[in-house]
Amino acid sequence: MILGLLKECGDENRIALLPESVKTLIDLKVEVLVEKGAGETALSTDADYLAVGAKALPRDEVFKNAEVLLQIQAPEEEDIKKLNQNHIWISAFNPLSNIDLVKTFKTMGLTSFSLDLIPRTSRAQSMDILSSMATVSGYKAVLEAALKLPTFFPMFMTAAGTIRPANVLILGAGVAGLQAVATARKLGAQVSVFDVRSAVKEEVESLGAKFVEVEGATEDKSAGGYAVEQTDEYKQKQQQAINDTAAKANVVISTAQIPGRTAPILLSKAAVENMKAGSIIIDLAASTGGNCELTVNNETVVHQGVTIIGQSNYPSQMPIDASRMFGKNVINFLKLIIGDNGELVLNFEDDIVKSTCITHKKELFNERVKSRLENK
Repeated sequence: MILGLLKECGDENRIALLPESVKTLIDLKVEVLVEKGAGETALSTDADYLAVGAKALPRDEVFKNAEVLLQIQAPEEEDIKKLNQNHIWISAFNPLSNIDLVKTFKTMGLTSFSLDLIPRTSRAQSMDILSSMATVSGYKAVLEAALKLPTFFPMFMTAAGTIRPANVLILGAGVAGLQAVATARKLGAQVSVFDVRSAVKEEVESLGAKFVEVEGATEDKSAGGYAVEQTDEYKQKQQQAINDTAAKANVVISTAQIPGRTAPILLSKAAVENMKAGSIIIDLAASTGGNCELTVNNETVVHQGVTIIGQSNYPSQMPIDASRMFGKNVINFLKLIIGDNGELVLNFEDDIVKSTCITHKKELFNERVKSRLENK
């Protein structure tokens, strides 16, 4: 198998595989072609890749010679023109929302895998890029809030009097939310957490945070740990509980997302206007519309003294460890499709391979994507 590692486009600083991960592939008898300069933003040079046995080539040459093409982001239009049905494309291209790209891949007869659809099972845990990147996001969100907040995070006993600790509200207790809880608690803040899933209450409280409980939530064990759509009655009670808690908070970090759908609005404009001046909102759901009504993705908005930061790619701001974690997840997935002699083996009897495959031989493989496409 010949794998081509591509440089990310735009302002993405991560790379799908650091040299240490490339070495693992080469030890598995896979030939690796790295686009020249691909690792620079993650502080890995071409020489680092050459030292572990990879080859460094221009982008067009990687497309021409590689069988499997790997990057983090979806391909841009110019890259799609270079693809053909003999290629296998692997990235995290959000197929539940990026339906046009899925249609293009299907029409081309291209085999594609989207790493953001790795099933959330015990066996697939070591391949779960969403959890890895959510860990980075939860951590970085709290650090940015602490830097931007005009008050301290911890309580201080000083000669000038006692400084009260910051009040932090976390919306959503998934991986990002729980990491945010842990980081905020380490910094000395008082933390409250809201989540529609009552099952996470114990985890939240074990980290030293208070769980904001609203009765009557709809839960679905088949949702893979994600939140699901709620009834209107529940949404009204939820909104009131969030509004009341947010009004007392110095920081709100929102992480709630529903796969394939627009993020639920949990903080209305009115709720923001009821918050203290100087408060900070970090919206990690910004790329899917945001949990705050006033969020603008990749922008900072100040409304009546409240700063709203729409940030959906914190991992790019921590490119070395984020790339390291991403790469380890990718290697664990690639091992499922690499044979004993380094050859490509597409075993669609494997549930992880089948679930992650989006298109193959002009067919849709992933059932969730197929259902999404049929309903469009």
